[in-house]
Amino acid sequence: MRLSIQRTELARVVGAVGKVVEARNTIPILSNLLLSAADGQLHVTGTDLDIQATASAPAEVHEAGTITVGAKMLGDIARKAGNETVELSLVDGKLEVKSGRSKFGLNILPASDYPSLSAGTYDAEFEVDLAALFAPVAFAISTEEARYFLNGIFLHSTDAGTVAVATDGARLARNTTEHLGTFAGIIVPRKTVSLTPKGKVTVSVSETKIKIVSPELTLVSKLIDGTFPDYQRVIPTNNENIVAVDRDLFMKAADRVTTISTERGKAVRLTIAPGSIKLAVRNPDHGDAEDEVAAEYSGQPIEIGFNAAYLRDILSVLPSGEVTLKLNDASSPAIVTGAAEGWDGVLMPMRV
Repeated sequence: MRLSIQRTELARVVGAVGKVVEARNTIPILSNLLLSAADGQLHVTGTDLDIQATASAPAEVHEAGTITVGAKMLGDIARKAGNETVELSLVDGKLEVKSGRSKFGLNILPASDYPSLSAGTYDAEFEVDLAALFAPVAFAISTEEARYFLNGIFLHSTDAGTVAVATDGARLARNTTEHLGTFAGIIVPRKTVSLTPKGKVTVSVSETKIKIVSPELTLVSKLIDGTFPDYQRVIPTNNENIVAVDRDLFMKAADRVTTISTERGKAVRLTIAPGSIKLAVRNPDHGDAEDEVAAEYSGQPIEIGFNAAYLRDILSVLPSGEVTLKLNDASSPAIVTGAAEGWDGVLMPMRV
């Protein structure tokens, strides 16, 4: 293999694909990237055995070839190279990397040993801005490894459209877009969600894998093999106490009163009455704080507590404008909606 490539292009593709590669590996080849040069393109692939990422860049290919080389080392060289052109060539069993007067000889491993997730067929294919569909629900993905089936976003088809849902048991977020096709519900892992390219992509799904193709990056990922719970059972249907408040004012007030919060005092108590929401935090170590914002409400006064961080998280994914809380009583989940069409959330109460 022998080629020349622009330093910025090499840094771009290695950087994008390198995010998949884990920093520490017991299998040496998983620390490497697969480089394949042919027909004026350098294709770079990385994998952790669960996700495979491939990116391509134009290159002047003098001799086609395929090798694997350390991801971190090649990425560092590409970022630090002092010349705009980088030359890659296979010399004496090593990958020689030259840029200006700099020259490196990097150890390689056989390309034939590099694992691939590309094989297989898919049941459905559609185009969508997947990152935008995932973004307002990703905060609710669980980090509790014991309930592994909650460690991702549940993507499925319903009569209302295609829905992305995440929950950790204390909060839930759901985002609905147009009907993209009929397919079995899948759970997309947290890491894959974080790597999903922005903008419209082509998505292919099967019972075991998802493939995401953008102009810059192709991802193939295994899915979480588990059953997502019937989340609709936790979404209240009889919350008739409705309060509307400005999202920015509410969020800033929550930030102010939670200044004194700690792990021992992380709850915020909302006192909802006609015309206002009063926010209060009591901390046995630091004291207390109160704030108040105007709100539209005409029902009986309600006191309810929420995890302060969870309340801020759920407000932060909504655009500026009116936010609506639908409540039943102090011990029942609240439904949250805002100016984002197709989005709703559920927040479990806390005892305060």
